[in-house]
Amino acid sequence: MTDAPKFTTLGCRLNAYETEAMKRLATEAGLTDAMIVNTCAVTSEAVAKARKEIRRLRRDNPDAPLIVTGCAAQIDPDSFAAMDEVSHVIGNTEKLDPQTWTRLTPNFIGDTERVMVNDIMSVQETAAHLIDGFGTRSRAYVQVQNGCDHRCTFCIIPYGRGNSRSVPAGVVIDQIKRLVQEGYNEVVLTGVDLTSWGADLPGEPRLGDLVMRILKLTDVPRLRISSIDSIEADDNLMQAIATEPRLMPHLHLSLQHGSDLILKRMKRRHLRDDAIAFTEEARKLRPGITFGADIIAGFPTETEEHFADSLSLVEACNLTWLHVFPYSARPGTPAAKIPNRVDGPTIKERAARLRAEGARAVTRHLASQQGAAHRVLMESPELGRTEQFTEVLFDAPQDVGQIISATIHGQTDTQLLGTAGST
Repeated sequence: MTDAPKFTTLGCRLNAYETEAMKRLATEAGLTDAMIVNTCAVTSEAVAKARKEIRRLRRDNPDAPLIVTGCAAQIDPDSFAAMDEVSHVIGNTEKLDPQTWTRLTPNFIGDTERVMVNDIMSVQETAAHLIDGFGTRSRAYVQVQNGCDHRCTFCIIPYGRGNSRSVPAGVVIDQIKRLVQEGYNEVVLTGVDLTSWGADLPGEPRLGDLVMRILKLTDVPRLRISSIDSIEADDNLMQAIATEPRLMPHLHLSLQHGSDLILKRMKRRHLRDDAIAFTEEARKLRPGITFGADIIAGFPTETEEHFADSLSLVEACNLTWLHVFPYSARPGTPAAKIPNRVDGPTIKERAARLRAEGARAVTRHLASQQGAAHRVLMESPELGRTEQFTEVLFDAPQDVGQIISATIHGQTDTQLLGTAGST
């Protein structure tokens, strides 16, 4: 008797999306009885966690092939290949190539090299991948861009993902049309640096052009953007925010810090006032829009005054959903060489304060929704999300994947409580 491959995903949402694509490719190739670890390289701790997980999986499964992929494997394949526990190492491009998975099946594996990792910087195109709703029929994910041309001083990811590459608009639109026909009510556009979409395509279209074309040429009920760099938001994207109700009023922003000096040392392309101006403009165009943000605590040279700028940015930008990252030096990045590092306990304490500020922001947002009417996409029989990406819990089961009307009548610490069919 054979078992389906077992996947372990570490790191970002894009990794999670790509794991879903790999599951499909592995199944179609006929791969069985294997373990696949999709690694992250964003911090040294992430790499260490990957190695720990690999050793654990091998202890629990002494005979199954163990395949390592993802950003850490792309950046440093030899170190993973040197681990006795590892059977094969495959790169970020190779992991989404159907032929790779065919070569990893028992019929071919004897003729397959142990390390299949090419130069990611030489990759000129990115394949478009349809990624389903993580076992539900609630939403689908379409990867429209990969890689990054920017070189933030704290970030190793361009060396794992390569330079920015875009999927042509026509391919994206054809995919979304198929998804709508299959019954998906929400599509999420994903990428590493989503707002750089189009720069490598003929005519250099912008993300807003893609969004407008999708909404014009498809009947997708809800279109969502995963994460953007606000300084790159173009006029058409802002127009879509203002005029297109099918574009969801929720944006996750790559802000990273609230201090201009630290932003410059991070080699970010925006300043504090740019972030505030963007969120103010977006709220004027689309009242009720919510924002999430990535913020790093404890970047080298960060003083208490600098950190206070990040804390105050939560209110200044009216942020709701925070992803807080305690700074961790990543070998190979310029930031790892910056002297005057913040000590570990201080980093941990500042990250905790940021998370507490984020929790207060969530409480304020939930309180503001009491009595409001919402359209909610059901992710499970009891749980759905509003257009602003807020979770709503229901006391009676609903149809998964459907968009239902609801009125909010209460809240928990992190969720709204809703009554269906009452708007």
